[in-house]
Amino acid sequence: MNGHGLHLLLECDGVAAAALASPARLETALRAAADAAGAHVLFGHFHHFGEHQGVTGVLLLQESHLSIHSWPEFGYAAIDIFMCGDARPQAAADSLLHALQPAAHRLQGVTRGPLETHRRHGLAVSGG
Repeated sequence: MNGHGLHLLLECDGVAAAALASPARLETALRAAADAAGAHVLFGHFHHFGEHQGVTGVLLLQESHLSIHSWPEFGYAAIDIFMCGDARPQAAADSLLHALQPAAHRLQGVTRGPLETHRRHGLAVSGG
């Protein structure tokens, strides 16, 4: 990625509530996604909000981060994948889709980096 990163926003609908209420299962899924992307985990923390409730979890990566916020009562998860360097964020997204098996999903990508990187790639910039 030549010094800039790709930030993916993944939304998953129709995920089994049991999968989204388990911090251990979500941590396993995020760690597998980091591995699939070739990223290096530095630290992880997952907070469970209580029985049958959601989880907020994050993996700090040498390449940036992976995070998830889940709402089992809605079968919904919001996932943030930001990686730079040689990591492959799309591989992380594919791994998470395989693990969570959503009925539907939405994926958006944002190129991150200095203004000059955006200009070289023909992306809209303002100022400077």
